[in-house]
Amino acid sequence: MRISRQKIAALAVGVLLSSATVVSGAQAADSAGTRYDAAMIGALATSLGVSEQAAVERLDREAGQQRTLSSLERQGVATDGSFFNAKGELVVNTDNAKASREVEGAGLRARTVRHGENELNEVKAALDDAALGRTPTGVSSWEVDLAADTVTVKVSDSDSASARAFLDKARSYGDAVRVLSGQPDLAPQATIKPGAEMAFNGFVCSVGYGARDSAGRQYLVTAGHCIEDLPVLSYQGTRFAQGTNSRFALGSRSVDMGIARLDAGNTISTVVGTYGRATEPTVLGSRRAASGSTLCKSGRTTFWTCGRVNSYNVTVTYSDPNGGPNTVVTGLASSSVCTQGGDSGGAYISGNQAQGMTSGGPSSQRCNGSVNAPGSSYFQPLDDALTHYGLTLNTA
Repeated sequence: MRISRQKIAALAVGVLLSSATVVSGAQAADSAGTRYDAAMIGALATSLGVSEQAAVERLDREAGQQRTLSSLERQGVATDGSFFNAKGELVVNTDNAKASREVEGAGLRARTVRHGENELNEVKAALDDAALGRTPTGVSSWEVDLAADTVTVKVSDSDSASARAFLDKARSYGDAVRVLSGQPDLAPQATIKPGAEMAFNGFVCSVGYGARDSAGRQYLVTAGHCIEDLPVLSYQGTRFAQGTNSRFALGSRSVDMGIARLDAGNTISTVVGTYGRATEPTVLGSRRAASGSTLCKSGRTTFWTCGRVNSYNVTVTYSDPNGGPNTVVTGLASSSVCTQGGDSGGAYISGNQAQGMTSGGPSSQRCNGSVNAPGSSYFQPLDDALTHYGLTLNTA
């Protein structure tokens, strides 16, 4: 992708590559008045099939057993790893009869094992070194499994030469290693908030909105100029999507909309990031806000900035500071929201209704860092993009 395609300016208006992230979460007391997060207690109770009070009591018991173990270790009792069994009992590996008696006497369950945590960690480290030398394609994972007293190796496909070499190394440790075949392939997974930074070919933009087609396939809806050459997109250094369509072409009459197909396991959140500057709004729809409505935008450069919708059906001329051809872009909306380079593609929202993605703004514009920084920008209306590509917005 040519650099000039990322530095286009509108009228004297510069394209703003954009993105945003954030997260906020509050700690809450549960109904029993404990220090545990209420949402966590509810989820634990559901997964265990018990009441919330019983879930709290289980957490308390686990914490108490771990304090007991810590006390024993401070007293010099020899242990070699521990884990909770299905009954919620802390099982402690011990090296000798004396240590077992001390563990049992403190109310914990003692177990004598063939290998133990220290030996298994050494085996695991040797396998890590082997994988760094030659990536074992088809080997999904390997881990110290204290309950099984093994390093457990999970394999999806053992046909590659690198996998066979790795498994030969693993099996050389005898029963300290357990190999499980027929395991699924693994891939990075991320839930990415609208407004978060996304990178491609040495450039950055901001994440727009998630949507799906009639078959349920997931897409990112973004500014067309961000994915003009249909690049691979990454989030925090890991690939998450591939550009599939863009209506932007430098030097040609364009519409600044485009979509990227999300890789399996990745999703775009239905909560817009605000970079800690406001309560994060939940996306409930994409009803177009009337001119004069208030709206805010999330982007990786200017974060969370707010203003009003000015007009729809706006056409601009984007010029290229590097001497490339001008580009006429139609179908935009204008606003008093301040944006800068890197914000392009970022999410505009009015209340709980998603509005669009940053397209551009004055090339010399510098926002002052405040939420209501004075300025202006242009955005691609989301509803038009959804209609054109036949997609349905993902909502909470």
